Amino acid sequence: MPIDPMQPYDDDNIFARILRGEIPARRVYEDDHALAFHDINPLAPSHILVIPKGRYVSWDDFSARASDSEIAGFVRAVGKVARDAGLVAAGYRALANVGGHAGQEVPHLHVHVFGGRPLGPMLAS
Repeated sequence: MPIDPMQPYDDDNIFARILRGEIPARRVYEDDHALAFHDINPLAPSHILVIPKGRYVSWDDFSARASDSEIAGFVRAVGKVARDAGLVAAGYRALANVGGHAGQEVPHLHVHVFGGRPLGPMLAS
């Protein structure tokens, strides 16, 4: 179900539970600001989710409220995950959905890092 990016943070969302270790995930990267793990329903040969450790509903919420160090750390984590997965040379897509029209389903900011094959156009015609 798509979410409203202005809704309050839900501490029981699946990514909050992964951060707390209540739900297992195939982790590929972690630092003070971010956690990255493989998507359980991959849409490309490489499909990794990168989430901030802070309580942010969406990219809009994060960009408005996160500290400079959280923003820098998170953006650097997305790049490191793509480099470590070997996606840079062939290309990759980093995608963050915000709100219902974009199809955001989990009320915790997450960036999808897709790669490993040609990904086609940005939007369906």
